[in-house]
Amino acid sequence: MNKLPLCGIRIARRDGLPTWLMRYRAEATSITGFVQQIACCYLRHGYWFYVTGRIPRDKDPRNIDAKLIAKYGIDVSESTRSRRKRAGVANLQYLRHDRFFVVLATKGEHRFFVDESQTVRDIRRVPLKYGGYSISYRRGGRTRDGQSDGRRHAHVCIERRRYLELRAWLLDRATQCPTETIALAFYRVPFEPYAPVRRQLLNLWRAVNLARRAAGLSRLPVEVLPLRRRIVLPFGESTPDSHSASASDQR
Repeated sequence: MNKLPLCGIRIARRDGLPTWLMRYRAEATSITGFVQQIACCYLRHGYWFYVTGRIPRDKDPRNIDAKLIAKYGIDVSESTRSRRKRAGVANLQYLRHDRFFVVLATKGEHRFFVDESQTVRDIRRVPLKYGGYSISYRRGGRTRDGQSDGRRHAHVCIERRRYLELRAWLLDRATQCPTETIALAFYRVPFEPYAPVRRQLLNLWRAVNLARRAAGLSRLPVEVLPLRRRIVLPFGESTPDSHSASASDQR
């Protein structure tokens, strides 16, 4: 039986070795992949405690990766993670994009919580912010049949400051630019449409249309909004655009 890596994306064997025997993957190749790996993979497995940092320009990021992974014993097998969990020991993950990194941990005993006691955060209470996104793990959302869901889910939205900047930019141009220009601006919004992002985009679309209506201009159709989230390989290239996210990944 083939083993599935994180995020349920099936990856072929390489050089005769199963992927779970390959080197620990720590470097996300895009902001999209970085956010997806945390929101859709790590959070649902209980990696709720985190610290973040930036690697100085005079340091080699891969050397820092190796040091932190070795320091906290992160590169271990799934069976070791299972044993640690049963023994009440925390498991950790490490992820980096460019020079920004995050170390995430599950609950349990580990030197990580001693070393980082002054800086560790709980993502259920303090969102992780990066690349204009705000990532948290909270109760709420809807089930597939539209009922309220009291369970916790990953919550990915546009960070408030970035959202307000985007809103001001769009409203400033709502009545000054051609319809095609505003439509293209919506289509090129650089955020993947997780459910909270979709709600934010719809609010922006409504605000722009209110301004245009007041100025006697035509309404933008909702089709200008990019409402289909791309699934990417966090450590590689994008999958074909025909792939879309499941409802459980988009809360």
